[in-house]
Parts: sequence; C-alpha cells; structure tokens
Amino acid sequence: IEKESSQNRKPGVEIDDCTFHRCVRLGKFDADRTITFIPPDGEFELMRYRVTDNINLPFRIIPIFREHQGQNRLSINMKVIANFASTLFATHVVVKIPVPKNTAKTKIKTSFGRAKYEPEQHAIVWRVKRFPGCSECVFGADVDLMPTVRHKAWSRPPINVDFQVPMFTASGVHVRFLRVYDKSGYHTNRWVRYITKAGGYQVRI
Repeated sequence: IEKESSQNRKPGVEIDDCTFHRCVRLGKFDADRTITFIPPDGEFELMRYRVTDNINLPFRIIPIFREHQGQNRLSINMKVIANFASTLFATHVVVKIPVPKNTAKTKIKTSFGRAKYEPEQHAIVWRVKRFPGCSECVFGADVDLMPTVRHKAWSRPPINVDFQVPMFTASGVHVRFLRVYDKSGYHTNRWVRYITKAGGYQVRI
C-alpha cells in the first residue's frame, strides 16, 4: 500500500499478491487506497495479501545443539526472545524441539512453561500459555541416546513453533479508520482486532 502524502504518518507497507472479495469496489481502492464495500451476509474474507520485506518477527529463537560423540548424549540450550511490546502477550505457544529417534530419556529445565519428551513426535514439546512481550525464556535439556549398531548422522530437523499474538501485526498493515454507512437505522458496532498466528514458523538447527 502506497505511502501517505502527509509527513506525520508512517510510510506504507509494500504488499504482494493482493486480492479482494468480489464485493469490494476496486476503482475506489485504485484511486485513494480506500477499501469500500457492501458486505455479504455472514463472515467472509475481505482481503488476502502477502508481505515479504520488513516483517516484524514476534520471536527470536537462538538454539545451540551439541552432540557428544562417543557418549551417546545430546545437550540443548535455547533462548527465546519476545520481540513485541511488553503490554502484549503471546498465547498458546508450542515449541517442538526435535531429538534423535533413539532417544532414551531426557532431563529438561525451563524458566517458565512446561516441557516434556513425546516419543511419538520424536521431539520435546514445550508449552507456554502466556508469553509476555519484551521477555526472554531459557530452555535446557540433556538427552541420553540408546546405542546403535550402525552410526548414522542425525538429520537435525527444524524447530517448529506455533503461537498467537493478539493485537500484533507482523506485516505492519493497520486499519487507519473504519466507517459504516447505513440508511436503514440498523445499529452497528465498529471494532478492529489484530492477531498474528504462526503459519510455517520454523528455525533451523
């Protein structure tokens, strides 16, 4: 979306592959970047877009995996940093930390949340109900491995992260104003809610 002419407003966001619901008046959007539409009944998707530059990632994850050759042991240390405002919280945070298939047992420490080894997923699953913004969390684990006849290098799958961050936009797209025109006298409630959800959020190790 193009930059505003006023110097007091923040620059716009460059978006790709923008598509609208058929109810949108495209001529109005082309003229002044205002999305004008007559909504259909029920819930619907008004706009779909993609942003590839200047994305505000909500989390920064720093993993360190150390394989102890000859000891059948793996040590994991990881720091997770929340890059959103301290007034916000991420919810339903789930971090799946991969471990080798021949894992025998684990010893886990976290600064908050709960983590446990889940053999069926070949991963340690760390769950945090509420992750405060501008905070850091430290995770550590010692993994004992069962001896194998043939040594095969571990493929090191990526760490997978799932989360929701209400009132945060990773793309930087915001609704500047919302106006409802109704001549029938029907009472409407106007409100805007932002939420960022993890799609394919992976971290290589």
